[in-house]
Amino acid sequence: MTDSKRPLRLTDRKREAILRAAVAEFRELGFAGTSMDRIAATAEVSKRTVYNHFASKDELFTAILWQLWEASQSLDALAYDPARPLREQLLGFVAQKLRLLSDTSFIDLSRVAMAELVHAPERARVMMDKLAEKEEGLTTWIRAAQADGRLRDDIAPADAAHQLQAMVKAFAFWPQIAMGAAPLDAGAQQRLMHDCVDMFLAVRARPERSARPLR
Repeated sequence: MTDSKRPLRLTDRKREAILRAAVAEFRELGFAGTSMDRIAATAEVSKRTVYNHFASKDELFTAILWQLWEASQSLDALAYDPARPLREQLLGFVAQKLRLLSDTSFIDLSRVAMAELVHAPERARVMMDKLAEKEEGLTTWIRAAQADGRLRDDIAPADAAHQLQAMVKAFAFWPQIAMGAAPLDAGAQQRLMHDCVDMFLAVRARPERSARPLR
């Protein structure tokens, strides 16, 4: 039996229950309005158990942000392949991104982080910067495609990456975070994925060299 299938120890189950409770309480009441007593009650554990796992509310909030960071690690690195169509490569990237953005746990964690970023930016800034680093893969990919002459180079790679990410998040992240919209279903994800990639390439792709088909 692999580690991933091994039943969690009681202490690990309690830790997960505490984290789930903390996410729910932080979402409802914010950082300042949430107490360790409420978290303990929601998790159905003693306050002492909460403190055995997390020495403070700040440490508990940091653990939630680390969960968000670890979730973002599920995105595979996007390596530029000069032999593959640009559209095919970008569709693969956006498909991965949409799988992450449709995960309800990721959305819940993001709501908590975003709320605290607004009310106490110093508390969440470092971790949010680390999450932004995970999107550097697309920037690197765009830089390579520009160097290969297949994307226009009249825009900074980071700005071009932000354009594509922003198109995706406008429909598959911000409505869910800010307005409680449901995650996009599979059909909507497919339409959004193709629309965003096609719009991006319509603006950013160069005509292919020689008689090579448009990618």
